[in-house]
Amino acid sequence: MTDEKIAVIGMGQMGSAMAERLIDSGYDVLGSDISPDIRKALADRGVPVTEDVAKALAGRKIVLSSLPNPVAARAAFLGPDGAFAKADKGSVFIDLSTLDPASMKELNEAAKAAGHEMVDCPVSGSPAEARQGKLVLIAGGNRATIDRLEPLLLKLGSSWFYTGDVGTAKVVKIVNNMMSMGNVLVAAESFALGTAAGVDAQILYDVIANSGGRSHHFTKRFPNALKGNFAPGFKMELGEKDLALGIELGRTLHQPTPAASAVREMFSVAMAEGYRGQDIVALLDMYNKWAEKVKA
Repeated sequence: MTDEKIAVIGMGQMGSAMAERLIDSGYDVLGSDISPDIRKALADRGVPVTEDVAKALAGRKIVLSSLPNPVAARAAFLGPDGAFAKADKGSVFIDLSTLDPASMKELNEAAKAAGHEMVDCPVSGSPAEARQGKLVLIAGGNRATIDRLEPLLLKLGSSWFYTGDVGTAKVVKIVNNMMSMGNVLVAAESFALGTAAGVDAQILYDVIANSGGRSHHFTKRFPNALKGNFAPGFKMELGEKDLALGIELGRTLHQPTPAASAVREMFSVAMAEGYRGQDIVALLDMYNKWAEKVKA
């Protein structure tokens, strides 16, 4: 599929990492982003990017999108100046964002009305993993279309899973992230308790990493936290946003989500404590600082 020309709408951390991965894999890629700062940073790295959506889409019938929220997605896709209006007829839009399922279905209907097809394809993984082609992709939509896109998907990820109709992949991603955020919060709270009680942090990590308390996010993120490195692989505010999506999905289904609601409150506390823009594992730093205040 490297003969296919690719457009990427939304060149933030994830979008730009995926674009660069595809460029390295031999694809002709042109990105589009509304932020002049992002465009300048990417241009300085030699990544092709433009402000003009129509220019990005011209002659590129496979369009990837990675956008921060439903508002941004609607602004990018809908209306007379949106991507659906500007794209060549018969384009395939692969949305890699984490949005609510209702918004995804709305965009899918708008895409069909404009003569396009949409694939619901959120991802699990960090920008670094996107750059290395090690994401996990969760795909919903027309199975035949997704099968045709498999060579492209496998440049971005080590594996992909089919979930059913458009919207189902977003549900899976939201549920996954609800569980992940809760896991990191409980791990941070528990770990801080252990070190506050006098156990060496490295010893505590080594034991838990080989015991029942371990998890994917614990072994992935806590080594950085022990070094005081909270550079964002997944920002605190994105974690809070995804928890909010899960809670809202529960509300629409009349399904209680009390645990997720409590976790979201703690992410909000972390942002109020100054951790916006840092990795979610900075929750550990917050708890450690609280422990220091108690000792003082």
